[in-house]
Amino acid sequence: MAKKIDVRTLSPKTQEILRFIAIRAIEDGKTQAEAAHLVGVQRTTVTYWWKLYREGGEEALRIKRRGRPKGGKLKGWQAATIVNLIKEKCPDQLNLPWVLWTRESVRELIKRRFGIELALTTVGRYLRRWGFSGKKPIRRAFERNPVAVEGWLHREYPKIRFKARKEDAEIQWCDEMGVRSDHQTGTSWNPIGEKPVVYETGKRFSCNMISSISNYGTLRFKLFEGIFTVKVFLDFLERLIKSTDRKIFLIVDNHSVHRAKAVKKWISEHLDHIELFFLPPYAPDLNTDEYLNNDVKSNAIGRRRSSTKDEMKRNLNSYFRSTQCQSQIVRSYFKAKAGRYAA
Repeated sequence: MAKKIDVRTLSPKTQEILRFIAIRAIEDGKTQAEAAHLVGVQRTTVTYWWKLYREGGEEALRIKRRGRPKGGKLKGWQAATIVNLIKEKCPDQLNLPWVLWTRESVRELIKRRFGIELALTTVGRYLRRWGFSGKKPIRRAFERNPVAVEGWLHREYPKIRFKARKEDAEIQWCDEMGVRSDHQTGTSWNPIGEKPVVYETGKRFSCNMISSISNYGTLRFKLFEGIFTVKVFLDFLERLIKSTDRKIFLIVDNHSVHRAKAVKKWISEHLDHIELFFLPPYAPDLNTDEYLNNDVKSNAIGRRRSSTKDEMKRNLNSYFRSTQCQSQIVRSYFKAKAGRYAA
């Protein structure tokens, strides 16, 4: 049997000629094994060539330029430009067909801006050198107004804090949330190559809650079924003012229930006990009660499987009451970067 050729030892031009000879032989009716014998290579090599030809035509069989991509290295000012664009923009804002900054999207940005083609590994080295690492992104609404957020942080909230000190009021952050029985969070150890399986009931059910927290470690909550309504909110406010002798400054988002006429009327009748203040639109990260919501989803729901709605309610009640007794946990929610302004 004739010894097969290792095509890797041949010149690029010779490889190209052999590829075309083999493909022509197959098109003339020969089998892949016969074509491989004709040009003196392994049958699997011809199979690969045929796959390239079917997917990319003759162009896929031609010589490809070897070595480093043409273009060289980024200059200092070019690197600084790319870094600023990644920090300030998302790919789709620069008309790139991606939502997240990946090595592929960064490589395409460099190519479009400066005509420099880089390998993915090179782009990865650049990103690490620039101090970047892969992280799960935070979702932000397009409608978010950075000016309004800055105004809240540097003007509105300092006024609320000053007024609270003057009136000996307690500032609390309030939010609503719904949880479902099929919510899953966290990871599970399992043998390599095998996905862990979590068994759960096929019946889906949910429960809603409203809560408020303060940076003193206070936590108040209420579980309810159905949608969030004015009646539910007013009942929670009634409970809230009865739970303390101090006046409450309650910070809420712009939900329509919070701005309802009935709520405004009730608040006006109880101004000695409570006042409402509103966060900027589309800025949930400024509401520290969101961190309580995340805690509940991760630990009370995501890691404790409930088989019935009543069991879910018991788990939630138990978790809330346990957290109420540990004010240090509630205070820790204010240590998150976005919530430190309220600590």
